[in-house]
Amino acid sequence: MMWITANLGTILISLFLVLLVSAIIRSMIKDKKQGKSSCGCNCSHCKMCSACRNRQE
Repeated sequence: MMWITANLGTILISLFLVLLVSAIIRSMIKDKKQGKSSCGCNCSHCKMCSACRNRQE
């Protein structure tokens, strides 16, 4: 019990970061399943414009 109280700040911050990263990953997976892209779709300035899904369609 002494160890938990001594490291409570670190434990809480670590828990918060784990929850934040999990929420970000969940959001990215949800967007991917809905077909949303993470790019801004400004292909004129993109070096990978030939690989863009919207360009191929």
